[in-house]
Amino acid sequence: MTNKKSLEENRILSEMLEMAKALQGHALITKQDMTKMNLLCQKAPEYTPEKVTAIRVEKAKVSQSVFASILNVSVSAVQKWESPNSGKHPSGAVAKLLQLIEKKGLEAIVI
Repeated sequence: MTNKKSLEENRILSEMLEMAKALQGHALITKQDMTKMNLLCQKAPEYTPEKVTAIRVEKAKVSQSVFASILNVSVSAVQKWESPNSGKHPSGAVAKLLQLIEKKGLEAIVI
């Protein structure tokens, strides 16, 4: 089931990019907007427990509870992501948020 969902998501993202390229070809999307579209459609990397901890401690510089609140997840979820024995990894929207924090810092998502 997950594989089917993943294939469907890839197809949708591919079609979105194709449409955006066509719009850019007709000067309806700027180069800057196209760059943003490409970044948004990239699959978020998979995060190891060490990487999640490094992002939280070194980039965000917050506790697990504050990090959980910012990401709108439970403290337990953050603890599991940071535990090498849990086998749990952030995915979906949370993985994208982690990617933003990793690249641009906490300021990118906190107002």
